[in-house]
Amino acid sequence: MSVGELYSQYTRVWIPDPDEVWRSAELTKDYKEGEKSLQLKLEDETIREYPIDVQSNQLPFLRNPDILVGENDLTALSYLHEPAVLHNLKVRFLESNHIYTYCGIVLVAINPYEQLPIYGQDVIYAYSGQNMGDMDPHIFAVAEEAYKQMARDEKNQSIIVSGESGAGKTVSAKYAMRYFATVGGSASETNIEEKVLASSPIMEAIGNAKTTRNDNSSRFGKYIQIGFDKRYHIIGANMRTYLLEKSRVVFQADDERNYHIFYQLCAAASLPEFKELALTCAEDFFYTSQGGDTSIEGVDDAEDFEKTRQAFTLLGVRESHQISIFKIIASILHLGSVEIQAERDGDSCSISPQDEHLSNFCRLLGVEHSQMEHWLCHRKLVTTSETYVKTMSLQQVVNARNALAKHIYAQLFNWIVEHINKALHTSLKQHSFIGVLDIYGFETFEINSFEQFCINFANEKLQQQFNSHVFKLEQEEYMKEQIPWTLIDFYDNQPCIDLIEAKLGILDLLDEECKVPKGTDQNWVQKLYDRHSSSQHFQKPRMSSTSFIVVHFADKVEYLSDGFLEKNRDTVYEEQINILKASKFPLVSDLFHDDKDAIPATTPAGKGSSSKINIRSAKPPMKAPNKDHKKTVGHQFRNSLNRLMETLNATTPHYVRCIKPNDDKLPFYFDPKRAVQQLRACGVLETIRISAAGYPSRWTYHDFFNRYRVLVKKRELANTDKKAICKSVLESLIRDPDKFQFGRTKIFFRAGQVAYLEKLRADKFRAATIMIQKTVRGWLQRVKYHRLKKATMTLQRYCRGYLARRLAEHLRRTRAAVVFQKQYRMLRDRRAYQRVRRAAVVVQAFARAMLVRRIYRQVLMEHKATIIQKHARGWMARRCFWRQRHAAIVIQCAFRRLKAKQELKALKIEARSAEHLKRLNVGMENKVVQLQRKIDEQNKEIKTLLEKLSTITTIHATEVEKLNRELSCYQQNQGAEGSLQLQEEVQSLRNELQRAHSERQVLEDAHSRERDELRKRVADLKQENALLKDEKEQLNNQILCQSKDEFAQNSMKENLLMRKELEEERSRYQNLVKEYSRLEQRYDNLRDEQTPGHRRNPSNQSSLESDSNYPSISTSEVGDTEDALQQVEEIGVEKAAMDMTVFLKLQKRVRELEQERKKLQVQLEKREQQESKKGQMEQPKNAIGLDQDSDLAYNSLKRQELESENKKLKNDLNELRKAVADQATQNNSPHSSPDSYSLLLNQLKLANEELEVRKEEVLILRTQIVNADQHRLAGKSTEPNINARTSWPNSEKHVDPEDAIEAYHGVCQTNRLLEAQLQAQSLEHEEEVESLKAQLEALKEEMDKQQQTFCQTLLLSPEAQVEFGVQQEISRLTNENLDLKELVEKLEKNERKLKKQLKIYMKKVQDLEAAQALAQSDRRHHELTRQVTVQRKEKDFQGMLEYHKEDEAALIRNLVTDLKPQMLSGTVPCLPAYILYMCIRHADYTNDDLKVHSLLTSTINGIKKVLKKHNDDFEMTTFWLSNTCRLLHCLKQYSGDEGFMTQNTAKQNEHCLKNFDLTEYRQVLSDLSIQIYQQLIKIAEGLLQPMIVSAMLENESIQGLSGMKPMGYRKRSSSMVDGDNSYCLEAIIHQMNSFHMVMCDQGLDPEIILQVFKQLFYMINAVTLNNLLLRKDVCSWSTGMQLRYNISQLEEWLRGRNLHQSGAVQTMEPLIQAAQLLQLKKKTREDAEAICSLCTSLSTQQIVKILNLYTPLNEFEERVTVSFIRTIQAQLQDRNDPQQLLLDFKHMFPVLFPFNPSSLTMDSIHIPACLNLEFLNEV
Repeated sequence: MSVGELYSQYTRVWIPDPDEVWRSAELTKDYKEGEKSLQLKLEDETIREYPIDVQSNQLPFLRNPDILVGENDLTALSYLHEPAVLHNLKVRFLESNHIYTYCGIVLVAINPYEQLPIYGQDVIYAYSGQNMGDMDPHIFAVAEEAYKQMARDEKNQSIIVSGESGAGKTVSAKYAMRYFATVGGSASETNIEEKVLASSPIMEAIGNAKTTRNDNSSRFGKYIQIGFDKRYHIIGANMRTYLLEKSRVVFQADDERNYHIFYQLCAAASLPEFKELALTCAEDFFYTSQGGDTSIEGVDDAEDFEKTRQAFTLLGVRESHQISIFKIIASILHLGSVEIQAERDGDSCSISPQDEHLSNFCRLLGVEHSQMEHWLCHRKLVTTSETYVKTMSLQQVVNARNALAKHIYAQLFNWIVEHINKALHTSLKQHSFIGVLDIYGFETFEINSFEQFCINFANEKLQQQFNSHVFKLEQEEYMKEQIPWTLIDFYDNQPCIDLIEAKLGILDLLDEECKVPKGTDQNWVQKLYDRHSSSQHFQKPRMSSTSFIVVHFADKVEYLSDGFLEKNRDTVYEEQINILKASKFPLVSDLFHDDKDAIPATTPAGKGSSSKINIRSAKPPMKAPNKDHKKTVGHQFRNSLNRLMETLNATTPHYVRCIKPNDDKLPFYFDPKRAVQQLRACGVLETIRISAAGYPSRWTYHDFFNRYRVLVKKRELANTDKKAICKSVLESLIRDPDKFQFGRTKIFFRAGQVAYLEKLRADKFRAATIMIQKTVRGWLQRVKYHRLKKATMTLQRYCRGYLARRLAEHLRRTRAAVVFQKQYRMLRDRRAYQRVRRAAVVVQAFARAMLVRRIYRQVLMEHKATIIQKHARGWMARRCFWRQRHAAIVIQCAFRRLKAKQELKALKIEARSAEHLKRLNVGMENKVVQLQRKIDEQNKEIKTLLEKLSTITTIHATEVEKLNRELSCYQQNQGAEGSLQLQEEVQSLRNELQRAHSERQVLEDAHSRERDELRKRVADLKQENALLKDEKEQLNNQILCQSKDEFAQNSMKENLLMRKELEEERSRYQNLVKEYSRLEQRYDNLRDEQTPGHRRNPSNQSSLESDSNYPSISTSEVGDTEDALQQVEEIGVEKAAMDMTVFLKLQKRVRELEQERKKLQVQLEKREQQESKKGQMEQPKNAIGLDQDSDLAYNSLKRQELESENKKLKNDLNELRKAVADQATQNNSPHSSPDSYSLLLNQLKLANEELEVRKEEVLILRTQIVNADQHRLAGKSTEPNINARTSWPNSEKHVDPEDAIEAYHGVCQTNRLLEAQLQAQSLEHEEEVESLKAQLEALKEEMDKQQQTFCQTLLLSPEAQVEFGVQQEISRLTNENLDLKELVEKLEKNERKLKKQLKIYMKKVQDLEAAQALAQSDRRHHELTRQVTVQRKEKDFQGMLEYHKEDEAALIRNLVTDLKPQMLSGTVPCLPAYILYMCIRHADYTNDDLKVHSLLTSTINGIKKVLKKHNDDFEMTTFWLSNTCRLLHCLKQYSGDEGFMTQNTAKQNEHCLKNFDLTEYRQVLSDLSIQIYQQLIKIAEGLLQPMIVSAMLENESIQGLSGMKPMGYRKRSSSMVDGDNSYCLEAIIHQMNSFHMVMCDQGLDPEIILQVFKQLFYMINAVTLNNLLLRKDVCSWSTGMQLRYNISQLEEWLRGRNLHQSGAVQTMEPLIQAAQLLQLKKKTREDAEAICSLCTSLSTQQIVKILNLYTPLNEFEERVTVSFIRTIQAQLQDRNDPQQLLLDFKHMFPVLFPFNPSSLTMDSIHIPACLNLEFLNEV
């Protein structure tokens, strides 16, 4: 490929420019070798001639094709040179706002001077586990690469962050440490990662300051080692510091500040604990006010100080130490403000004893005021014979004071670093570490001193290490690919390093000069001139004799020698240090102790490297006894730097180069001059140069074939070997074999060859495009010609027809014109005659009419006058009437307006509470209906009471008649005295009856009045309700007209919010369950670590194994009002008052108790009255009826004996039944108790027969008594003779006297029975009357209350009356509702209890009958019994399994712990759940709560152990999720709760639990199901996640659609593991099929399967979209096409598995919209509107990110312009999108376990023999 081919017309090149450094231009004609200039056209269309040096023949740099501009990796550029690098960085920074770019192994980070949302936790998780070249460049990618290589290669790593001040080094290092803290968080509870991050605010406070270039510039270097254990969790850290800028403590340039801690302390001086520091604002102190402005825009020093204190506390620095630290810092400020006064002689100075700042300095440091005052102004000189105290000049005193302040701050800085290292130190063994080096970059200023010299020396060492590492990687790559390589010539800066640190180098000569007693900077510089003038890296300035020039790798730097010796010595007077050593404060004295000053050489550099201070005594330096004092700053810095290089060389380095885009700190502003200067200084261009010297462009054979397949000839495509095809194509296209090399897996190209291939590819596409365009345009022209020809012929036809028609029309019009002329002339003459005739007639008519009108006008005038008079009089009358009416109307209007205003005000008030009024109206209607219903019910009750009363009266009348008859009999048989008594009794009974009738009448009248009043009240309420309805309808119409849409929207929003809150609450609960399981797992891990070796897990140590963690089995009923009272007593009145239901229940209970008290009091009074009456009546009876008393006593004794016998019989019967039931439950065999049961039945039959006989005797006696009464009434004899039996039917027969006496006693007994019945009925009647009276009293009380409320309501306004009435009705109806609810609850409880008892008794009776029948058949057919018994037992299996307590461990082991899902293939799904429920059911049947508790506890613990053991087995997890859910469904289905029994069969209802309520265990199983579901999702995501990116984004689902772009070094990074890890979409679908098949085989509920796939599809969507948002190489049109195809395949799979209702497609909506966004047109404003309307599921940030990342794969496709992106942002600015860029792929939807009852019955389940459950017995 010749030069002429490269520099042809339209080729773009780069030419130097003084303003923009490099400028783009285009060749206007081809270049021929030997020409002296190039004809160029700049971008502004100006023509320019570019001269060429003929000798060097240096042509301008070629520009890369546009397809390569904006690449993630600079090494992916075909032409590797400075302008290409600068332009690529500029395009990425300004157009795409990408601040990170790779340059081989270097990450270039440009400071945006703006907060970017790219450092969140979601971004950290997105980069975690990813290869470095797979994602967009980021500091997290470098950190992940270091973390991954540490784990994979087990080698220590280092991240070297360098750059100028203000380039963002500290922030980059901070984010790298945050990444390690997040990804490698500590496994223990020490939170060491938080401590590592907490060290940053402390170091920033004491080591960072504001400079002209940076508001938070680090003025020291630091190297932080983060230690990891074998599991790669953070266990500790260590920090080393380098070269603290101590001079900043005493001096700051303009617009700069001292260290932040001084200003933070001044900002917090007003706090009470800092009053003793005597601080004011920072402007009042000399050391903090030299730079001018003491504040930083956007920085709150007080807030930062609080963060610093919190960081100190987190790192374990005690409060007392913190106060001491702040005292020392405050003392430095006071020391700087001490006023020093010069004496007149000029050689001495003094300090005022009353100097406030010196007093504060001494007080804060605990030193003597007088000594410090003296030795600040004097120094001690020691000779061999004497010691002198000498005064110092003003400048000497100021220098000594400043040296002391610097020394104090440096010692404090070292102390804080040392304590931070102690806090971060760990006793655990460190397995590996990652070091983060945050060090200053190359610096050059107008005046460069000792600090810049040390900084540039460190950068020389780092650059040498960087060059060797880059060269080493290049060499390894070539050797790995087995291609021949030659030694690449790269810049070696070892001579420059030797110039500085070798023997007799610059530092050695500086140290030697420091040892000379009278050494000066000028002498040292002269020695440098003499020694190194011949070195190529050392130069002498022309115009200066006190400066020297060092030629560094980045640039020449001129150093001014003034101050080098003083800064290298860094001396402070020993007398001042001794005063500080004698401080009364321990911390101050420890800072300046000798063992702190003399640090051994083996100590880490961070403990003294940055501020090693030599204390200069008055004695000569060469006689100093301490050798450590000879160590200068340069010597210490060189040693610490060598140790740092040793550490870095022992690790794998990773480089981050920070670039400062401009000096004005403007966001996203790029200054090319400053950028290229830093690129040269940081080694990026050296990396480019090394890469360009070899083979910078590298392609795999597969990618090369896919990209340049269009250059392959058709016959070559027949070959299946892609490697051979690539070789033949390259050999035919590139003639020079040195331009490329074939490696083992890659093709290596020289610089520019990829651009040449891209040019050939573009030419091929261009030729194909021209051919397509030619064919299409020819076809279009032919179509256009035929269309024009056809149109022309049509036009000709129509034109000729038009001309012919126009001629015919002309002839027709000519003939018509002649006819028109003839007719017109005739008409004109006729009209002239008629006009003359009409004129004459008109004149005659007008003359006659004038005369007539005169006469008429006169008559008319008279008539009008009459009319005017009439109307005037009428008007006057009407006017008077109108005036009066208007006055009345005005009065009416004023009154009505007043009323209207009042009504309007009321309506406005009501309109504001329209919703409340609606609810009240709705409730009112319901209340009216309920009132009507209640009235109907009361009417029914009254009717029933009337019927009962009528029956009672009839019975009472019959009884009275009977008594009258008996009375007549007794009158006949007894004397006059007995008849009088009976008459009195009858009379009293009649009086009572009349009184009862009168009371009844009163009650009926009261009831009728009450009913009338209630009806009237109901009518009034109906009328009010009708009025309220009308008003409500009017208001509703108004409200609906105004806010119908708004109400609908509000309701929709409320529903959505409610659903969202429900989902959030469910997700929060499930997250808590997840966190609980995680903590439990963590606890187990810690326990495993604490107890190594084999151990047995006790059954009571798990989180669910202890009894306290499990719910109890509920067998008690729920109380009503008493429970509410107890609840109030237990939880307190305040808490109980919050429950309105409890309050109303209590209120109702109080009323009931009050009513019962009144009733009992009334009954007690009546009983007392009755007793008194009976006592009065018994006195005459005692004298008359002695026989009756004896009979009554005898009968009462007889009755008591009978009652006692009856009770005994009942007790015996109950005991027998209980004994039989116990025996039936205890004995397994049904043949054990037939005899006892038959005996019991025989006894029961005998007792029944005896009872029947007694009943018959009683009936016979009653009939005899009735017959006797009838005969007695019919007979005439009235003599009371016992022997005369004429009235009896058998009177003629002989009667035995004893029989007659017995018969007489029987008659007496029957009479007494009748009397007792009469008394009982009268008592019942009295009780009913009393109850009616009580009701009447209650109604009266209620009426009184209603009257009171009515009187109160009359005083209120109409609206308040309505509201008050409604409230009263609400309270009353609430009470009634509560009464009914309590009654229903009691009835339901009793019903359930009776049902359960009835079922138990029925089952026991059936079992006993079956056993009796079997016993009888056993006696009859002994041989046949066993076969029948076996069949009956199999047939009558009750679905219960019995086991002994000692077999529980074996049951759990065989059914849970050791069970494999494959063992149950072909059986009923969820068989273990059914077996466990049958065991639970038997324990419930035997009422053994301990057995139930133990079984469920062991089951849950066993499931947890199995899941912990198989935590990565999808089939096992699915198996136990299915069984846990089925067990949960069984506990619900057979709980006895009617809500879960709606789908049960009658047989299934028999299998319900009888005794225990396992609701709390259902909750535990539900939580366990959630944990298993979360583990299932975790396993599935772990299997799917490695496939997603490769299958969805990288694999070519549609072959030939995508063409790979050139990739850089990162695609061959060491992070790429050998082997093909690519997946296709079929792999994901295959894995999904596997998941679906396993879940279906294990019988998992379909609803759970839908939720599983919804979660998995969300994860696919989130991972794919996150990678799309973080990868520039996949944001293209072809990727959008691939995505849409892949998503359609997944949707088709969902439909094929009938899973499309799961909502999985909806979770993919963001990814679908992202794919559509990649394919949409992106040019005009209409395109922007279409994008905004389409991408509703994407946030604004995501849309803009995709548009910024969008990369065309071909030259023919245009990039997205910045203006278009701004248009999108403007249209989407009103969106309230979250600030999060990436989706949370770890988000988990809350799972729901809907109730899914089983159709199987327990007795139909067969237990296979493979389970080894022979110890289970079927019941």
